[in-house]
Amino acid sequence: MTHWFCLLAFLLSLGAASAATPSKDAGARPIALPTGQAMTPTAAPGARYLALDPGLNSQTPAGFAQTLSLSPDGKTLLVLTAGYNMVRDAAGQKIEADSTQFIFVFDVSAGHPVQRQVLRVPNAYVGLVFAPDGSRFYVPGAVDDNVHVFSLADGSWKEARAPLPLGHTKANGLSPKPFAAAMAVTADGRRGVVVNRFNDAVTLVDLLEWRVLAELDLRPGKNGGVPGTAGGQYPNSVAIVGNAVAYVSSELDREVVVIDLAGPQPAIRGRIAVKGNPNKMILNRAQSVLYVASDNADVVALIDTRQNILMRHIPTAAPPALLAPEQSRYKGASPNGLALAPDEQTLYVSNRGTNSLAVIGLGGPHLGVRGLIPTGWYPSDVRVAGEGRFLYVSNAKTLAGPNPGSCSGSMDGKCNVPASPASYRPNDYILNRTGSALLSVPTPTLRSLRQLTQQVARNNHFGAGLTPDQARVLAALRSQVKHVIYIIKENRSYDQVLGDLGRGNGAPALAEFPQKTTPNQHALARQFVTIDHFLNAGDVSGNGWAWSTAGRESDAGAKMVPSNYAGNGGSGDWFGANRGVNVGLDGAARVAANPQAAGLDVDTLPAVSNVAAPDGPDEQLQQGYLWHAALRAGLSVRNYGCFVDVRRYFLSGSAAIAVERDPHASGTIVAYATVPELVSRTDPYYRGFDDRLPEFYREQEWEREFRAFEASGELPSLSLVRMMMDHTGSFDEALDGVNTPEIQVADNDYAVGRLVQTVARSKFARDTLIFIVEDDSQDGPDHVDAHRGPLFVVGPYVKKGAVVSTHYTTANLVRTITDILGLDHLGLIDAHAAPMLDLFDTGARNAGWTYTASASSLLKLTRLPLPADTVFGPPAVPTRDMAYWAAATRQFDFSEEDKLDADAYNRILWAGLMGGKPYPGQATRAGKAKPD
Repeated sequence: MTHWFCLLAFLLSLGAASAATPSKDAGARPIALPTGQAMTPTAAPGARYLALDPGLNSQTPAGFAQTLSLSPDGKTLLVLTAGYNMVRDAAGQKIEADSTQFIFVFDVSAGHPVQRQVLRVPNAYVGLVFAPDGSRFYVPGAVDDNVHVFSLADGSWKEARAPLPLGHTKANGLSPKPFAAAMAVTADGRRGVVVNRFNDAVTLVDLLEWRVLAELDLRPGKNGGVPGTAGGQYPNSVAIVGNAVAYVSSELDREVVVIDLAGPQPAIRGRIAVKGNPNKMILNRAQSVLYVASDNADVVALIDTRQNILMRHIPTAAPPALLAPEQSRYKGASPNGLALAPDEQTLYVSNRGTNSLAVIGLGGPHLGVRGLIPTGWYPSDVRVAGEGRFLYVSNAKTLAGPNPGSCSGSMDGKCNVPASPASYRPNDYILNRTGSALLSVPTPTLRSLRQLTQQVARNNHFGAGLTPDQARVLAALRSQVKHVIYIIKENRSYDQVLGDLGRGNGAPALAEFPQKTTPNQHALARQFVTIDHFLNAGDVSGNGWAWSTAGRESDAGAKMVPSNYAGNGGSGDWFGANRGVNVGLDGAARVAANPQAAGLDVDTLPAVSNVAAPDGPDEQLQQGYLWHAALRAGLSVRNYGCFVDVRRYFLSGSAAIAVERDPHASGTIVAYATVPELVSRTDPYYRGFDDRLPEFYREQEWEREFRAFEASGELPSLSLVRMMMDHTGSFDEALDGVNTPEIQVADNDYAVGRLVQTVARSKFARDTLIFIVEDDSQDGPDHVDAHRGPLFVVGPYVKKGAVVSTHYTTANLVRTITDILGLDHLGLIDAHAAPMLDLFDTGARNAGWTYTASASSLLKLTRLPLPADTVFGPPAVPTRDMAYWAAATRQFDFSEEDKLDADAYNRILWAGLMGGKPYPGQATRAGKAKPD
């Protein structure tokens, strides 16, 4: 109860409990997010929330506003996007001229921004900087490995000359290309320092002669230090003091590297360790203090640039009294942008994770967060203008809304019937629909700030607790349930699988994989609980897996998703491999897992450290996943296919791990974990992501171990099981005739059903709960929300035959699992999410359960060794054969999840599944939810 008294005292100290006077903008009302939080971007008096619209004929918004830059005179604000922005015409062809990043030019001289121009740059990341005199600005070109310069002429900004190539031919690691990320300019405007993210280096350039001057590797082993020592890797941002000293944030190695620019060649002067993963940085006017935003630790680091020492860390999540001590242990505010008020007594910090702007007092006795201002979704940067009277916040994401036009065909041919919501539309992919926005806010008064802080608390459920009834249900579940099996699947939407369920909020016309393809998922939804308003917090697998296993995503992972998914470079580091290197292992173990690692330089990712891993409570470094919480609680964990290195599956020659139906029989190791704590807890014979191996054999391997656990009576407390064949692909190489989209989804469905049946008929039935979720819902249509996916909860005390339409998200799911197992929370978001207790009834009548699996008749056409007593559903045949699908998808890379062009793949699925119906033309984006 201590926290409730603290919270009450805090709220009373803030003044009246009513929200700030809302503007007329609809955004002042709380808007539910797929993360389980809410946003109120226009709650602040006078706030305006402006969608970033590049004016494309396709009506595709500009996604992922990443960085702001304010001109030296304070009159021009630039907003840089680094989004997916893959635009197609009505025929499905990529529009090269529109598939770019954008620079929005706003006049902010009168306060609220007035858009003047939209400029284009092929690629970008976080780099955007004005020259000191304001006559030019520079944009590093990300995967293009160059720098663009724009100048002002006749009142308009134009690219002044050809981009400057930086000259890199390769990057450090196994997979990425060079990537120019950020940039700063010296005080005299003559030189620039460009951050090369995947080369772990900076490039010094002459901005007047437009040429490269020098390159500096930031790693210790390349600068007189001990070879193989970690340091300087994954540089993110740079700030320059005068003309002589540069500071570069190293996200992976949690340090700021100090670089001497005064000599004939740049040289490393020192390294300053900071908490968390440092990203963006700013200097005060005297350039005596460097402020560093640091993800994972939820702090801003203050560095004395005269002595090059760390002065202190300031938390950014909330005013101290707003969170109870036990809640302040959790991380997830994710600070990622900073700005100083003109008097330098106030620091504003964008908290991506809590959709807020922290107002931090720097002077007087009250150093720390004074209040919070609500923002839009995923604030990414902040600037102050108008002599401190206005704040500007870039918001990386807007709501995607429903995506019925993402329909890629259905087996019954009804996906394009008249008046159906299932008319395929180009640019309806979830990352296309996710735009971004600019928020402008008159600087709130102290009274208003107090009210706004309350609103942020409500948006994030700070202080929320369980009712007595909820606490009773949870205690009963915890006393009875000893095991959780957590199955994570790939990419399907609710309507795509359950649209034809006949109960709940489904659209039958969107059921691409209906009951005859997925009989078990339909049976589980009917027999237990139909959960028809569950939203996957992640957009795609790149962040869906982080949300599914950690209840949040890192800033490094979030920023890289759009660029990487658009094929614009970057590194998919969200599965424990960084730059394709298994950083869960080191030395000989790393080489044994992948012989390619033998060819790496000793200074290439030498430590066991993952840039995208979340920290746990109490600053437990990279210990923020679900299994870490279980291990801290003294529970046992077993992993089947999650977070394993899959690169060797598709290599050539002896380095490849061949596809085997029963690797246990031959003693062939097919799974090397990428997380240290999972190395000894991963079934080495359970293959990870690979569309060539039918799910049937994965389930058999899981069942082999389960039988052994049943014999010993010791089933792991937490089992993570990856079942991924609903992703579909690799048709010409797939084993045993599991080689069309429908058959692969049916195979996945049967494996899920077999696992559930095995548990139901075991001694563990009465104390085991099974949770089955998609990591995201990106590859299917849904008439409610592009984030809506199927969720199944099976086992004792689960309600029977019920429909639950509560707004639940992945954060609620993670919270439910941790609460039932008696684990600590993982982070700030899941700690304040509600457990999904209305799915359960702890009455004695619900203690027992049973289940019998069935198989789609599609599996009769395969060579799978199905049991003799298999029960099949009604007749079904695939629309096309393997040869058709193999030829149609020849250009795609199925070696990893989501490595293909999703829009193009959906178009091919349409053509193959729709029986020759013409591909629909461009439609209007009716129902698209845009900020005002």
